[in-house]
Amino acid sequence: MTKLGLTLNEAKTSVRNARVESFDFLGYTLGPRRFPQGGRWYLGASPSKKSLRRIKTRISELLRPGNKGAWLEVRTRLNRLLGGWSAYFSYGALASAYEAVDRHVYDRVTSFLRKRHKAHGRGMNRFPREYVYEELGVLCLRRERRRLPPCALR
Repeated sequence: MTKLGLTLNEAKTSVRNARVESFDFLGYTLGPRRFPQGGRWYLGASPSKKSLRRIKTRISELLRPGNKGAWLEVRTRLNRLLGGWSAYFSYGALASAYEAVDRHVYDRVTSFLRKRHKAHGRGMNRFPREYVYEELGVLCLRRERRRLPPCALR
């Protein structure tokens, strides 16, 4: 490595036993996981807590109350953000991560629309999930995961 002019960061570099302890690498948490049915252990991956926190922050920044852009533009940017994130995090145990992101998206979109339309309350009756994900065209990660990828159709 010294021939290439590279050095290891001693604070970040460590050797881990993936069969015993989890570790974060490239946005994923890798390590032992347990099947919900049966309780058997296996080695698996899922998006890390830091990755989930980062995507939720970016969604909140995009859907902030001061955003005066047209809804179509905001939705396009939101769907691009969600599509890119889900394309990168398409491996491993994804159900709980996708559900957390979808829940956050729904909360932020309803808050964004409620403030924009000056609606009272939380907006649950005025903007139900079906309206947000179907009529407004917001990308739902849990539904997208069920669809077959384009390469599987060939």
